[in-house]
Amino acid sequence: MPTPVRPSRKNLGHIPPTVARPHFDRTALRRGIVHLGMGGFHRAHMARYTHDLMEKRADALAWGIAGVGLMPADAPLGEALAAQDHLYTLVERDAEADGATIIGSVVQAIFAPSQRAAMRAAIDDPATRIVSLTVTEAGYCLDSGSKRLNFDHPLIRHDLAEPAAPRSAIGIILDGLRRRRDAGQAPFTVLSCDNIQHNGDVLRRALLDLAKAQDAALARWVEDRASVPNTMVDRITPVTRPDDLAWLETRFGLSDACPVFSERFRQWVIEDRFPSGRPAWEEVGVEFAADVTPFEQMKLRLLNASHLAIAAPGELASHALIDEAMRDERLSAYMTALMDRETGPTVRPPPGIDLAAYQNDLVHRFANPNLRDTTARVNADAPLNYLLDPLRDRIGEGLASPLLEFALAAWIRRLRGRDDRGQPIAIRHPMADVLRPLAESDPAAVLSIRPLFGDLAGHPGLQDGVSRWLAAMDAHGTLGALAARI
Repeated sequence: MPTPVRPSRKNLGHIPPTVARPHFDRTALRRGIVHLGMGGFHRAHMARYTHDLMEKRADALAWGIAGVGLMPADAPLGEALAAQDHLYTLVERDAEADGATIIGSVVQAIFAPSQRAAMRAAIDDPATRIVSLTVTEAGYCLDSGSKRLNFDHPLIRHDLAEPAAPRSAIGIILDGLRRRRDAGQAPFTVLSCDNIQHNGDVLRRALLDLAKAQDAALARWVEDRASVPNTMVDRITPVTRPDDLAWLETRFGLSDACPVFSERFRQWVIEDRFPSGRPAWEEVGVEFAADVTPFEQMKLRLLNASHLAIAAPGELASHALIDEAMRDERLSAYMTALMDRETGPTVRPPPGIDLAAYQNDLVHRFANPNLRDTTARVNADAPLNYLLDPLRDRIGEGLASPLLEFALAAWIRRLRGRDDRGQPIAIRHPMADVLRPLAESDPAAVLSIRPLFGDLAGHPGLQDGVSRWLAAMDAHGTLGALAARI
């Protein structure tokens, strides 16, 4: 077997022919985008679209991406990318096949905690016309009920005390906008790529909340000048596992320290509000729209809500993988019923979209056996609002929601830290110390926690419905309780 090839500038000519590689001149690549949160999703999504555009037109080389890591775990990724000249492998999989591409749109990797000057220089560069972010909803430091900035969050308290040395993504962006204003320059466009409904509006409010607390004049400037479009992003991107690296060596002859694995499907819908310019992403499949609301609602309430609704009971039933959970007929039937009866009716179909076909495609996407996405990842990453938002609509219309209540009951039952067989489950949640003992002693009381449930906290009808499911789960097991109701 030939020696596996490490992606790098000098090794591009030695990449195996089964792997696609950049054909554009990477020496002509220039930074035009700074992206906060250089994780797998960004490298499978925005960086992939931008790479494809660079393959089509030379002027796209002005939109190279500088990725900024914010968390301690981001430091090794930045080092690995730098060692590979910021090249990495993206493996795209469906149920039938997989393909590999060396992505070449990243020009720089910065670890903010130790390279603050480099991060500032990248953001301040007039050539940087977009600052984007993928930091998950937790990275916005929001109050989960109001979706406004949480001034009690430790990062926000720090940024209020030291606005010139921010640690939060919100603080870093606002500090960059402040420096643009002070230099008499136009603001960059701020682009959220997170799975949050009305993500641009939420981000804009958070920036203004922090600005008003720091500097009223800055708040007025941001409100008047800054553009923060809403977007909808979609591509399932599991966490890369150690055995994925070994598989990549065997399957494609690549020794890559930081590959990304994703499904083949991808979608990106963006409001076209980029006063300082943008890449021509529409040439590579991005849809620009005046209003992304129907697209994001469809995705959040069908894909994301279904993902979390399957992941919690799936993990309780000892299904480690999402596709494994989907092979359980009780769970696949539950997902279909949830979309048909409860979440789907809350969605207004976007123009040109067949909602029934979209829902059917989701079932097939989740069942992709080559994706190997874990129930644990979805349970750790997905915010509870994926379930609460459609619940709010249905409660407001006086409609029963037993299937969403089942998903909440499973989410609470999982907080006990063990599955139905008594095997341990890792609980990664900021409030884990509060939630776990409460889930053991009085699980229905979890629903009274306002920071989690907002205006639904203590709702009597919701508590009654979830309590009935929890009692049935205690008597029959998680999926045993479900089987009698689907």
